[in-house]
Amino acid sequence: MGVPAFFRWLSRKYPSIIVNCVEEKPKECNGVKIPVDASKPNPNDVEFDNLYLDMNGIIHPCTHPEDKPAPKNEDEMMVAIFEYIDRLFSIVRPRRLLYMAIDGVAPRAKMNQQRSRRFRASKEGMEAAVEKQRVREEILAKGGFLPPEEIKERFDSNCITPGTEFMDNLAKCLRYYIADRLNNDPGWKNLTVILSDASAPGEGEHKIMDYIRRQRAQPNHDPNTHHCLCGADADLIMLGLATHEPNFTIIREEFKPNKPKPCGLCNQFGHEVKDCEGLPREKKGKHDELADSLPCAEGEFIFLRLNVLREYLERELTMASLPFTFDVERSIDDWVFMCFFVGNDFLPHLPSLEIRENAIDRLVNIYKNVVHKTGGYLTESGYVNLQRVQMIMLAVGEVEDSIFKKRKDDEDSFRRRQKEKRKRMKGCASWKWYYPFHYAPFASDFEGIADMPSDFEKGTKPFKPLEQLMGVFPAASGNFLPPSWRKLMSDPDSSIIDFYPEDFAIDLNGKKYAWQGVALLPFVDERRLRAALEEVYPDLTPEETRRNSLGGDVLFVGKHHPLHDFILELYQTGSTEPVEVPPELCHGIQGKFSLDEEAILPDQIVCSPVPMLRDLTQNTVVSINFKDPQFAEDYIFKAVMLPGARKPAAVLKPSDWEKSSNGRQWKPQLGFNRDRRPVHLDQAAFRTLGHVMPRGSGTGIYSNAAPPPVTYQGNLYRPLLRGQAQIPKLMSNMRPQDSWRGPPPLFQQQRFDRGVGAEPLLPWNRMLQTQNAAFQPNQYQMLAGPGGYPPRRDDRGGRQGYPREGRKYPLPPPSGRYNWN
Repeated sequence: MGVPAFFRWLSRKYPSIIVNCVEEKPKECNGVKIPVDASKPNPNDVEFDNLYLDMNGIIHPCTHPEDKPAPKNEDEMMVAIFEYIDRLFSIVRPRRLLYMAIDGVAPRAKMNQQRSRRFRASKEGMEAAVEKQRVREEILAKGGFLPPEEIKERFDSNCITPGTEFMDNLAKCLRYYIADRLNNDPGWKNLTVILSDASAPGEGEHKIMDYIRRQRAQPNHDPNTHHCLCGADADLIMLGLATHEPNFTIIREEFKPNKPKPCGLCNQFGHEVKDCEGLPREKKGKHDELADSLPCAEGEFIFLRLNVLREYLERELTMASLPFTFDVERSIDDWVFMCFFVGNDFLPHLPSLEIRENAIDRLVNIYKNVVHKTGGYLTESGYVNLQRVQMIMLAVGEVEDSIFKKRKDDEDSFRRRQKEKRKRMKGCASWKWYYPFHYAPFASDFEGIADMPSDFEKGTKPFKPLEQLMGVFPAASGNFLPPSWRKLMSDPDSSIIDFYPEDFAIDLNGKKYAWQGVALLPFVDERRLRAALEEVYPDLTPEETRRNSLGGDVLFVGKHHPLHDFILELYQTGSTEPVEVPPELCHGIQGKFSLDEEAILPDQIVCSPVPMLRDLTQNTVVSINFKDPQFAEDYIFKAVMLPGARKPAAVLKPSDWEKSSNGRQWKPQLGFNRDRRPVHLDQAAFRTLGHVMPRGSGTGIYSNAAPPPVTYQGNLYRPLLRGQAQIPKLMSNMRPQDSWRGPPPLFQQQRFDRGVGAEPLLPWNRMLQTQNAAFQPNQYQMLAGPGGYPPRRDDRGGRQGYPREGRKYPLPPPSGRYNWN
């Protein structure tokens, strides 16, 4: 869920952390879509090692998008997810690891927040349906015109929760997707892929951070690994800073506010349901050919550079005359800790701290004033000094009265303006612990917290998937549960019927909008819930029992990966004991392998779970269960930068630039490469533009338009890459497949040097440099389907609850995903 308004505040206060992504678009030749060759150097002038995908941030917009037509059935949803991952992969182009993490069973503290969100969504959905029907009847009674009410199956996004049939099918589809890409995509050639699906407990971002934390503690870890994490939640920024990795970047889709949405009654833009008047639809286009088109464009991605944010924070948090040694890593940990008081997924934020009221700046100023008295930092390697935190919170409590007074004045002013406007316009410490209140305490209530017990109960276990569904779903979503289980949510005689109220109050608690209020739902008593479920557990079918079990991570490699033969040998010997991962074969990754009962093995057909896609008949991929290195519960992961880590070159303007620059003008770094040549056009380019752009004052379509940005799809002002000719040939005699081959893959070239001096040849680097065999995918011909997948020849039919047929995709000429001949 993240922290509301945090990213907006952060990007405005520290603008240099944002870099627009340079995205290479797929080309089309003779009606065949040619995908991007991700084995080529990254056009963003940076090479990433590891890409981590917080999959829930991908699943939601692909299954129920807000700015384009929704997929017609579950199969189209899966293809949309595949295409989204392809697009991200072509932008980032990881060279070592792709880690895909789906939210599993959450800790109890997060379950309360999930429960509140799902109950509120169910209530708002029912209220919206009633309001929509009321407005429809009023408009028709007045003689207005409305299109006939469309009866269609509504997609319940609550199915994107561990334990549902949808999430189980998604895991199968992602296994197929990974096998297909490792078999056929040159950019995936030497990649290690780890899939942590919804059966593995823990939230996606926390599973990713736990993986990074455990790998950093291993002796073979490369401290200069460049990580890239995809996710829109603002708390990922804090989690990335807490890793203390020097090279950490976040990629996210750029947020564009105020996107137009059609009215739910007349499907026209410009008004909401409550303002609909039932007017006839305006003609769109000369022949009304644009009637069903949405005014939307494909979203763009941005990079958020945490190394630059670290520069900003180091400057802001540096304090003189400290009674102890200044440590930038400890200061950043304290800043992350203080940000959690403003809001997170596990606790309500303090009433006096609102990001929109510059709460973080206020906290930092109080911190810098009080830290001289605390005698040290607030945190150390994840452990909090409550005595020092108490001093900070009491200092915040001293200004709470003035904060509330100003907020009351602002609220009165807001109400006056509204009145005038109406006149004019008409990582998880415990799976069991949770905060047992709806409201957060005041900062002044923190007095005496140093004497409170702070130890979490050890040895707690997460809920099972179906048990979590019973804890977070309203009765309206009971169709995702077994029949006897769902009866507990609606039967008046159920012993836990009070957990599922049909209506509940929402306390605005001083806020202006209902979505900001507090849903006053009863907390779920774990003991009563488990006691009620004991009676219905025998009713589970074998398939439901399997979905109700906890799983783990699965690792995938292709035939060119050094681990491929090692894993095959484990299956051939039938080893039943976990085996240590050889770090020299896997970029320093450590953990344990165990055989997978549902493994993908070479020379075995990989059946497609999506009817519109064909089976993989010439598979060379192998999968195996993977478990992270294990540590004792009281093990302390040091929150420090590892020995051997090189800090990236500084990006911000030096504070002593005027004194040391000898009059040179400061040139800001706009991208990842500080030596990148600026965009320019020579005389020949201007002559070329003169033929396509009208010359005259205000007569052409471009006469008053600014030049398009670098990422403009037309690519008129494309920046010159190193070694690229200034004017490319407009007509070429080369065949598309010849021009597609390009330079040798990056795996056969020297590794990108990010810092000063040569990089040490670690064992996995030496091994990868010896692999110079050309990557050859499957040599069979197949028909390209949606997203570059081969469509299957037979139709197995749809799954229960979804239409049997998929979208009618036209079949292009015979070709593989990549044209190799």
